[in-house]
Amino acid sequence: MSDWKAKRFWKQAAVVPAASGFAVELDGRPVKTPAKQPLFLPTEEMARAVAAEWDAQEGVINPNLMPVTKTANSAIDKVAVQHAEVADMLADYGDADLLCYRAEAPEELVARQAAHWDPMLDWAAEVLGARLEPRTGIMHKPQDPATLDTLRARTHALNNFELAAFHDLVSLSGSLVLGFAATLGARDTEVLWDISRLDEAWQAEQWGRDDAAEALAEVKKAAFLHASRMFGLSQAD
Repeated sequence: MSDWKAKRFWKQAAVVPAASGFAVELDGRPVKTPAKQPLFLPTEEMARAVAAEWDAQEGVINPNLMPVTKTANSAIDKVAVQHAEVADMLADYGDADLLCYRAEAPEELVARQAAHWDPMLDWAAEVLGARLEPRTGIMHKPQDPATLDTLRARTHALNNFELAAFHDLVSLSGSLVLGFAATLGARDTEVLWDISRLDEAWQAEQWGRDDAAEALAEVKKAAFLHASRMFGLSQAD
């Protein structure tokens, strides 16, 4: 197995206008995606964020320190070639949204879920035009098809870069409603993350915290916050 690793070969990363938005060049050479597609970014702000990540590399290139570039690559190489499939997968969360599945007991948990989750369902009804109904227990009970169609149409309307970020917002939180709330600034992003972790926080209060679980939760939280930032960058101009 080869120990070869890509190393920094450029002096400067620059943002330049492109036919499809903005591109990033390394000493005049355009950056491409892993699939060898042109890395065209939709906004200048996103392009500057990508350029900053390349400029920050020292010695061996570390993709783990380039989250904006990584998400942009995914938007171009993965989402763009299967936009409808990704949108459908995320829209399906609406029929089993985290916020709709409520505990039967204990009373304090039931009340806490209602206090934090009901306002978000109300927000979705008012802003998204989609009223999802809560259910008690874990058995699936379908939501109104017209409501799901409304949410599906909104999901399909997202562009490739928005959808790439939206994928992580929804999958990490388990909630289509919270994903949309993050994209529309309904609440502070960290507050939305905490809302999605209500059940886990309750369990930790009852049984004590697990260091491994807490560490994993922090990784997921960072990814959720990054996804929210990426969605914003995709709309900056």
